[in-house]
Amino acid sequence: MPRIAEVRDAAEPSSDEQRARHVRMLEAAAELGTEKELSRVQMHEVAKRAGVAIGTLYRYFPSKTHLFVAVMVEQIDQIGDSFAKHQVQSANPQDAVYEVLVRATRGLLRRPALSTAMLQSSSTANVATVPDVGKIDRGFRQIILDAAGIENPTEEDNTGLRLLMQLWFGVIQSCLNGRISIPDAEYDIRKGCDLLLVNLSRH
Repeated sequence: MPRIAEVRDAAEPSSDEQRARHVRMLEAAAELGTEKELSRVQMHEVAKRAGVAIGTLYRYFPSKTHLFVAVMVEQIDQIGDSFAKHQVQSANPQDAVYEVLVRATRGLLRRPALSTAMLQSSSTANVATVPDVGKIDRGFRQIILDAAGIENPTEEDNTGLRLLMQLWFGVIQSCLNGRISIPDAEYDIRKGCDLLLVNLSRH
């Protein structure tokens, strides 16, 4: 009988030992997701590669969707840390956000199978059953706010950012599916930044 996922977030580690296991599970999932399509990644493979019991894996991640959503949260956190250390210097927020999104795009496209797995999992995940998916939106929104230099976004800012995030995820998906080229993807991101962020506040 297939496992029925619980309505809860992935369990949070509460000790150094648990954190180490948690990291190994995410790393193992990322490695397997890089090597093969999501449908071919098996939870028992992840547990074996991470060196944990299958029950431990399911305690932290009730389903494969939970697992790869968590992998994407980790990737977004790493992107944010990288950009914090190497801040983009641009004359206006549209250029700064564009540079951040293009760098993130190129990073994701270097591991297409993993990126497809993460996007597929996050796009089908309902926040009511996979609460971790909300961390993706919040994390990426903060990256864009930081790039644009906005501390207190207005409602208009929030609308523009929300639409830009939806555009960006769609562009990445189309690029991974081979429906548009990388130059076209970067051009679409450029246009999205210019059109959607034209009235961004700077405060």
